[in-house]
Amino acid sequence: MAKAEWKGKVLAESDQFKTVEGNVYFPRSALHQEFLRVSNHTTTCPWKGVAHYYDVCVDDMINPNAAWYYPNPKEKAAHIKDHVAFWQGVKVIL
Repeated sequence: MAKAEWKGKVLAESDQFKTVEGNVYFPRSALHQEFLRVSNHTTTCPWKGVAHYYDVCVDDMINPNAAWYYPNPKEKAAHIKDHVAFWQGVKVIL
């Protein structure tokens, strides 16, 4: 079981997940969407493609761009389509 937490709230938890470059990618079905807000931020990875981000919002606290996903990953990263990873202080427990 993997779990992502921030400020005492569970953002995602699942026994089905992918690990890429040390990051745990949770399936969308494992997310607690009420804590995620779409961000306009994007970055590009040479082998995964364009990453899109979510802000993590708990109560009145916002952790900008603390979750990311690849809506249209390149072929080598196709296995993480519809999966979301966390960083920037979000604790991921395996």
